[in-house]
Amino acid sequence: MNLFQFLAQNFRQVLQLTLEHLWLVGVSTVLAALIGIPLGILIAHRPVLNRPVLGGANIIQTIPSLALFGFLLPVPWLGDRAERLAILALTLYALLPVIRNTFTGIRGVDPAVVESARGMGMTGRQLLWQVELPLAMSVILSGVRVAVVISVGLATIAAAIGAGGLGELIFRGLAMVNNQLILAGAIPAAFLALFADFSLGWLERRLRPQ
Repeated sequence: MNLFQFLAQNFRQVLQLTLEHLWLVGVSTVLAALIGIPLGILIAHRPVLNRPVLGGANIIQTIPSLALFGFLLPVPWLGDRAERLAILALTLYALLPVIRNTFTGIRGVDPAVVESARGMGMTGRQLLWQVELPLAMSVILSGVRVAVVISVGLATIAAAIGAGGLGELIFRGLAMVNNQLILAGAIPAAFLALFADFSLGWLERRLRPQ
């Protein structure tokens, strides 16, 4: 039986695991954006917080994924549900590109434009929402794009703690030394990463200031 026959015969299972994978990636990316974008804005306007915030996000990136899952397992409430634990871990890993790109995008806005907006009487809030964020949006979205691609790959590791997703097929294939099972998990995950990269890249180009 080749790979395509296997996928055809196990279509429902692969589809269910793909939807679980998308759920883990989608929720963790939204949480990372909700946390990371405000933090990036904060350190762009408060440079004194730059090192501790970016340093903390960098430290999280250096922790191996399986080790991070292991550290979080004993945490009450989180350890009871593998899905919660996986979403938290993926959110932590996705923070760095979101924070860094938000910071870079805000700081990269032309100072002359900012001064002109202030000269027109804009408040700090108006300046942020009407000038800085629109001009920085393509750079911010680039960070979200990187975070999504990272999360798609790391979400396969979440199967090791029973969180579901396409990693289940990969781990099962490794245990059984079955290349078809490994590819049945790896190929859909690769397609998800490529689709996310392509679609967010297209949106990023559309939002880039002319």
